[in-house]
Amino acid sequence: MTADVWLPIPPEEIENLPAGPNYLFWNGERDYPADPADCHFYVVPYMKPAEVAVRPLAELSSVQVVQTLSAGIDNVQPGLPRLRPGVQVCNARGVHEASTAELALTLILASLRGIPDFVRGQQRGEWLGGFRPALADKSVLIVGYGSIGSAIEDRLVPFEVARVVRVARSARTTERGPVHPLTDLPALLPEADVVVLITPLTDSTRGLAGADFLARMKDGALLVNVARGPVVDTKALLAELETGRITAALDVTDPEPLPAEHPLWHAPGVLISPHVGGPTSAFRPRAERLLVDQLTRFLNREPLRNVILRTGTTGA
Repeated sequence: MTADVWLPIPPEEIENLPAGPNYLFWNGERDYPADPADCHFYVVPYMKPAEVAVRPLAELSSVQVVQTLSAGIDNVQPGLPRLRPGVQVCNARGVHEASTAELALTLILASLRGIPDFVRGQQRGEWLGGFRPALADKSVLIVGYGSIGSAIEDRLVPFEVARVVRVARSARTTERGPVHPLTDLPALLPEADVVVLITPLTDSTRGLAGADFLARMKDGALLVNVARGPVVDTKALLAELETGRITAALDVTDPEPLPAEHPLWHAPGVLISPHVGGPTSAFRPRAERLLVDQLTRFLNREPLRNVILRTGTTGA
């Protein structure tokens, strides 16, 4: 029997898909394209609610690979216990680095230079001059130094920042310098002018930027969240924003989408973009290249890229 592959992109639109599987299009619709029990390679619909991503998992009795098109796997994590042991779960490392890093830099520059104020001033016909903070000579702390964190640093360097401090789950050394463990954050936060969050959402990072974290940020510092909304404690952030002590630029929020009546919309010193770090013109070609490569490896029984875990093992 030919193995089914479920794709959230019409297979006829993807060039160079390897021959062999039965490619089926499913992007979260109510009806499945075929019996889920025959699916061997499941590509999770992109930018769909978690309940859509996990809905078929319990019925994927033959699946060998679950491939997300997001930088993390948190959207499918709740459903992984429904899968049989040994399923490889892969993320989309290599797809989102450029777009997310672009947005992180955009949010930093727009916030520091007061672009939202200028837009509002333009709407009122008001000329708003004066001095604004520059990114040059600032200290930037990147919390979550993986491939996207590294891409953000690539884009910060030409802006003549004073230094970039890197933090990840555990310490290591890179060509650019040391990466500090998360346990060093209390000592590092008071020195940072800009704090960029780009951690995956896990049990250890949920609520990471809580009241104590935010209180340790220096007066006038900017918090940028391009990770996941629940990495920040929204209530604690609102309390800090109301004092005017810090500012924030958020591509992700908790809750998300942010309800129209939510106080975060109107909090002082906050810039909000609607989770647009990944969905750009760069997404589709990079996602398609990843899928072609992964499926070719799968059919040739070669090691897959970006394997985050195997179900049935510790932590899965």
